[in-house]
Amino acid sequence: MKAYQIGEQDGLQALVPTTRPDPVAAPGQVVLAPRLVSLNNRDMQILRGAYGAKKPAERVPVSEGVGEVVSIGDGVTGFTVGDRAIAPHFVNWTGGDFGYHAFGHDLGVTHDGWLAERVVVPAAALVRVPDGLTDRQAAALPSAALTAWNAVVEVGKVKAGDVVLTLGTGGVSIFALQIAKANGARVVTTSSSDEKLALARDLGADITINYRTNPDWAAELMKATGGAGADIVVETGGQATLGQSIAAAAVNGRIVIIGVTAGQASDGLPNYGTIIGKNLTLRGIAEGSRAMLVRLVRAVEANGIEPVVNKVFPFDRAADAYAYLAAAEHVGKVMIELK
Repeated sequence: MKAYQIGEQDGLQALVPTTRPDPVAAPGQVVLAPRLVSLNNRDMQILRGAYGAKKPAERVPVSEGVGEVVSIGDGVTGFTVGDRAIAPHFVNWTGGDFGYHAFGHDLGVTHDGWLAERVVVPAAALVRVPDGLTDRQAAALPSAALTAWNAVVEVGKVKAGDVVLTLGTGGVSIFALQIAKANGARVVTTSSSDEKLALARDLGADITINYRTNPDWAAELMKATGGAGADIVVETGGQATLGQSIAAAAVNGRIVIIGVTAGQASDGLPNYGTIIGKNLTLRGIAEGSRAMLVRLVRAVEANGIEPVVNKVFPFDRAADAYAYLAAAEHVGKVMIELK
């Protein structure tokens, strides 16, 4: 089979094509033929050697996609050849509370991921894709959308009328916007690009703030919400934006910490006392479980949520897809198609 591997992890150029024998499904496993895979920020971090310790050079990357079942191992029930399926990249986390066991089998990190003509996944982690969902709807659900679902619904406990703040217009943030709107919430979106903010408004964002022209965007959010603030903050920026997220949060707000796209903080949190004064909840999350993914799939199907797919690259141009994602000019998802 054709595949890609992460090589020396010294930059995006580390991604190299390779060939491998087709994998065989062991008992309890399913082999999928990926049809459409979806890139995430951590895929770039891995190639740059910035996602924990370096991985084996031969590791196949990418943590999410949709594939067709091509073979089934002994003891597997509930799937047939030809079914389409997805899975969270923490395949050990099938349900219940998060635990360190999730890190033991992480597609694209500890085990080979989706950027190949075949990928092996434990059957217990798989979720069948309903016939009513397209490949594009399904491919972005297992990681970016699942993370957004966990943040907004599972942890954030969103309800109609809540104010949800999303930072930027990447995959997680756009899905958080869509999920929040489907639940009757008001959404505030930030970006450094007026063009991207216009697209966010087209998707239903109620308030948009350009953080380049309004560096104190937390103050702008408080002004726009009449001093109420955001009930749920989907914090994808990291330490560099956390101080403003705290300032922008409502009393009893929930700040769900996900990413590090904005980099490190230049100093400590100057408003540390605000966490106590507002009775805030700060919660870090790591994607979501298979049980959450099942609930997300139902919600996407029931609400007809269409992912924002910025560009789709052919498999032989996977390196171009990474470069396009790294340029950060996109809104939504960057995908790679296997034919």
